[in-house]
Amino acid sequence: MSSPHRSFWSGVAYFLSGLVLMLFVGWWVFPKVLYSQKTQPFNFAHVKHGENLDLECDFCHAFRSDGSYQGIPKLESCTECHDPDALQSEDPQEALFAEEYLKKDKEIPWLVYSRQPPCVYFSHVPHVKLANIECKACHGPKEQEELLPPYEENRLSGYSRNIWGRRISGIKVNSWDRMKMDDCAECHAERGDSNACFVCHK
Repeated sequence: MSSPHRSFWSGVAYFLSGLVLMLFVGWWVFPKVLYSQKTQPFNFAHVKHGENLDLECDFCHAFRSDGSYQGIPKLESCTECHDPDALQSEDPQEALFAEEYLKKDKEIPWLVYSRQPPCVYFSHVPHVKLANIECKACHGPKEQEELLPPYEENRLSGYSRNIWGRRISGIKVNSWDRMKMDDCAECHAERGDSNACFVCHK
């Protein structure tokens, strides 16, 4: 017959073993199952356009004449600088861009990291034009980015992992680590702006 002392430590050992197993499943296995990784059509090096050419974000991600935001640029934005017949490159990504999209006048099917649910209304105008919030506050220092980050899609919701955040815990280090509702509410509260439901949900 085992002693109560031995039974206690056996229970502790079982508990710790189960805890470690559940942490492993929750922090490593679950994200692998929950998210599928997809590939962008080709790599876009923001650093070549931002730091090297000194282009501002709104050169490609522009506002229309009516004040609305076009978001992901159309191919016509690329052809303002890139001539499909003159673009010769040893870079396989640039060659792919020229052959498959520029020369065929075909829109690039980018996967959008920041796409929000239909119930969310977000306008860049009040944030960028009125509040003067820098793009990097929500999107990070993209001008230093040489490689597009992996696009991971939630198998259940269909949205990018960038919405929830890269960490399964949901903990953020930078303001651009995730795009959840409480991040918007936190920023609004810090700036003294309204957090009423109708502000972001139409």
